[in-house]
Amino acid sequence: SEGKRYDEACAWRLAAQPEWGGRGAQKLVACQPDAVRARVVFSALDAPIAREVEPLFARAGAVVFSNASAFRMEADVPLLVPEVNPEHVGLVNAQRAARGWSGAIVCNPNCSAAILATALAPLHQRFGIEACFVATMQAVSGAGYPGVPSLDALGNVLPRIGGEEEKLEAELCKLLGTFGSKGIEAAPITASAACHRVAVVDGHSEAVSLKLRGSPSLEAVADALASWRPLPQQLQLPSAPPAPVIVHTQPDRPQPRLDVERDSGMSVHVGRIRACKLLGTKLFVLGHNVERGAAGASVLNAELFHARGLLPG
Repeated sequence: SEGKRYDEACAWRLAAQPEWGGRGAQKLVACQPDAVRARVVFSALDAPIAREVEPLFARAGAVVFSNASAFRMEADVPLLVPEVNPEHVGLVNAQRAARGWSGAIVCNPNCSAAILATALAPLHQRFGIEACFVATMQAVSGAGYPGVPSLDALGNVLPRIGGEEEKLEAELCKLLGTFGSKGIEAAPITASAACHRVAVVDGHSEAVSLKLRGSPSLEAVADALASWRPLPQQLQLPSAPPAPVIVHTQPDRPQPRLDVERDSGMSVHVGRIRACKLLGTKLFVLGHNVERGAAGASVLNAELFHARGLLPG
């Protein structure tokens, strides 16, 4: 695509037309620091390419906000959801010291992990989570474009998404972990995931069972979720929704078709809070895999860095 106009090279697949803001005529340049010369970089590269390219920009002094999986589980790389673990931004100091660069790489998590962690963070903070089982029903847009062939997706459920279950289990514990002088100590949660692809365009749904410390009442669980107003909401960051978690009391909500686009897709929805005979508490979670789980997540990470004065001058 090097040398092409941006609006010619961009294969736009969404119903709403893009707002180019006068930038559609810009020519694309090579993905190299000396060609781009940016202080802030957003990366949606495939993981093998990201592992090669993103460090080049960090060495050149840029802060790279990455949607790729390449560096998510590196000990010195923040895996960030601003509502969940804003203190993890402190890892960039260790990263710069260890890697000898002035920039940084900051990752947002796997889309299912971002949605799940946002729903579980207020419960882990108030009560503590000992165990979690989650069964996901993930939208086809999560596979990218062209994604899952229509003959596989329509009228069907695919019972395996390669590598997804392992990512979800590991990333959840890092996201909910504690930051200290030795880095991130993963949350001691026994997590088990089963991930499935379903014929929904946008919106990952998750059926979750939890073992919470102290066996709180269902009313206490609902209150912890509905009243949660973490740092991005306090700072009123531009992409942060008014409430990161919306609790639904209707017995048949949330639903992707009815709820996932609310607050520009940045809210996470929780409903069907009820008793679980196995672990104690179960609930249903819905989030927008493209907004809260990917593009919007990276933008919100950058907004947090800007608000904290952590972007290059």
